[in-house]
Amino acid sequence: MPSPAATDPNPIHSGRSRIPALARLTSGLRWDLPASLVVFLVAVPLSLGIAAASGAPVMAGLIAAAVGGIVAGSLGGAPLQVSGPAAGLTVIVAGLIEQFGWPVTCAITVAAGVLQVLLGMAKVGRVALAIAPVVVHAMLAGIGIIIVLQQLHVMLGSEAGEAALHNILALPDSLAAVDPQAAFLGAVVIALLVAWKHMPAAIRRVPGPLVAVVAATLLSLPFNSDVDRITFDGSLLDALSLPHLPQGEWTAIAVGVVTIALVASVESLLSAVAVDKMHHGERTDFNRELLGQGAANMTSGMLGGLPVTGVIVRSATNVEAGGRTRKSAILHGIWVLVFSLLLAGVIQLVPEAVLAGLLIMIGIRLVKVADFQTARVTGDLAVYAATLLTVVFVNLLAGVLIGLALAVLLVVWRVVRASIHAEPLGSAAENRWRVVIDGSCTFLSLPRLSKVLAAVPPAAHVTVELDVDYLDHPVHDTLEAWRVRHVNNGGSVEIEETGTATLHAALAGTPARGSSRSALRGGFAPWRSWQRVSAPLAANAAGHVPAPVRSVLNGVDSYHRRHAHLLRPHVQELSTFQDPDTLFITCADSRLVPNLITSSGPGDLFTVRNVGNVVGNDRLEPSVEASLKFALDELSVTSVVVCGHSGCGAMTALLAGPGADQKAADRCPVDSWLDHGRPSLVAFQAGHPVQVAAEQAGYSAVDQLAMVNVAVQLERLQQHASLQDAVRSGNVHVTGLFYDIATARVLQITPSGISHLDPLPRAEEMSPA
Repeated sequence: MPSPAATDPNPIHSGRSRIPALARLTSGLRWDLPASLVVFLVAVPLSLGIAAASGAPVMAGLIAAAVGGIVAGSLGGAPLQVSGPAAGLTVIVAGLIEQFGWPVTCAITVAAGVLQVLLGMAKVGRVALAIAPVVVHAMLAGIGIIIVLQQLHVMLGSEAGEAALHNILALPDSLAAVDPQAAFLGAVVIALLVAWKHMPAAIRRVPGPLVAVVAATLLSLPFNSDVDRITFDGSLLDALSLPHLPQGEWTAIAVGVVTIALVASVESLLSAVAVDKMHHGERTDFNRELLGQGAANMTSGMLGGLPVTGVIVRSATNVEAGGRTRKSAILHGIWVLVFSLLLAGVIQLVPEAVLAGLLIMIGIRLVKVADFQTARVTGDLAVYAATLLTVVFVNLLAGVLIGLALAVLLVVWRVVRASIHAEPLGSAAENRWRVVIDGSCTFLSLPRLSKVLAAVPPAAHVTVELDVDYLDHPVHDTLEAWRVRHVNNGGSVEIEETGTATLHAALAGTPARGSSRSALRGGFAPWRSWQRVSAPLAANAAGHVPAPVRSVLNGVDSYHRRHAHLLRPHVQELSTFQDPDTLFITCADSRLVPNLITSSGPGDLFTVRNVGNVVGNDRLEPSVEASLKFALDELSVTSVVVCGHSGCGAMTALLAGPGADQKAADRCPVDSWLDHGRPSLVAFQAGHPVQVAAEQAGYSAVDQLAMVNVAVQLERLQQHASLQDAVRSGNVHVTGLFYDIATARVLQITPSGISHLDPLPRAEEMSPA
């Protein structure tokens, strides 16, 4: 008979293919196996308690725990998240059981799972995270309060009511008729759970809930039979049951399905986000997580289990216990299943008061002081309070919807609310006022805008500073109507538009929010972009501002109002000295702003400007020589930059003008100065490498010469007597730049070519060379 190897066409390959599969199966077990046992020990008492609080069969909690671990652990997108029955759904499930019965609630769980799968297939996993965290926190806190109010009665030996208000009003009667044995057992559980976090780390490796439940149950064994204990008929297999379809009330059924699906999804996804922050391994696939949670809920509902969600308590325990892969969650579900099948009788020894004490602590931990403080600090306290109170005293769905509506309204109010104020300028006799509108100005801002404009005295000279990123048509109409009325009453109105949204745009079409990266806001745009040429002259203490200097003084005024206070902290230490890093030699052209193109500020650049950004020969140009010596000897700069630009007038004159042999009588100072640039012209005409590279890049002859001029100035600097030694030793670096005005981009120039300092512009940003 042939051996197995003889029948295998490739026995070596077959053996190798089995080894990786086995390795994948066993990899990480040294960490996942012990972690799964710890999570199992935590999950069993919590699952029993949640089932009891929900009014569901006790075994339904264990079914959900086993399904959550095995199904969601296998299919979900959060490898270290552990799923099972969650306290956050107890109130919802209890209401559904009360209204429809347990079998129909199981059918609702199945339908909710289907909805979760559809959401996952639609890839809306991350969209679910758009729910305001303050609403989720308040929802969980409200659920925690409901659980505490219910379970207090159970711990005292009384029956809990359905409504939170009823449980509050009935608390005195329960205290008067307290069952001492039940209260003692519940108090033991609470005391152990409170004290457990203060135990040594070695002892705390054993889960506190397990210790509390076991200890209190052992203490209850000598008690008489009056202590109410967990009861159920049959084993786990007997607890398995198929769901029943509802008979009518389809609207209420649909609301229940959507509620369970959304709450379970949000809780699972938020838990996954929290777990991701606790480890450095594989990140969560949110859409896959929805698919896994949906499959788990479909399975749990079909088997007669509670709804399943990702649970942060068990997930955090899994991470802290050393879980590395999804095997820990899957194994935890297997252990729950084995326990439920073999040791179900042990469960019936647990008193109800013991689980009540455990649930009281779970409920208290859902009410987190940190969440309340965060809501107070961030201005979301009203949303938190409204959500919590509605969840507690009305129902969970209404609380979540009200919370979301308030959160959205609050965000809209914060986003669209503009900062609007008016203030007088100068003396009272000048009658000058300023109105500042900053932010997003919409029709919602009209009450405030109208109030501020009405406060401006008639016949005042008013400057309206419109620094907004969004402005709609109603605001335009309001401002225009006020402007006309104010001018007719003898006043004047000048509107400065320095934001990314304008009055003209609001009238021309659908309003749109402008980019927050506005150069106007930074004070970099030309005066013509924000100063009204036709605006009436403003008055000051010295009289009327002359028209020729109006732009300058208006610019200074804008600087004082908008930027001086922001700049002041950065320049105070520079008031007695300067310590620039770079000597920046550039052209005197008004279109080139060194600090703008280098993103530098006061004290960074020691700038020398002249026509054509030339260095000149030794001792031929004293100003450059003096600046160079001062920069090197006194300021100890570490770099020298020569920066040219496109469309340079000096280069245009060099190309078009007469040569150096022009008669002295016909030469003007500009012609004499251009002699410094004639070596660049000679190099350009001789086919300098930079000229060749610039021509290939599509630049005009003037710009080619401007780039060659930068390269020639670099060569001069490197041969300069003051710089030679410093450059050779590496103490000073020399580089060249070229500013292309049409595209607002900067290139680097070297003696041998050109290179881009940023990605090439997109097609829509390109302009003809």
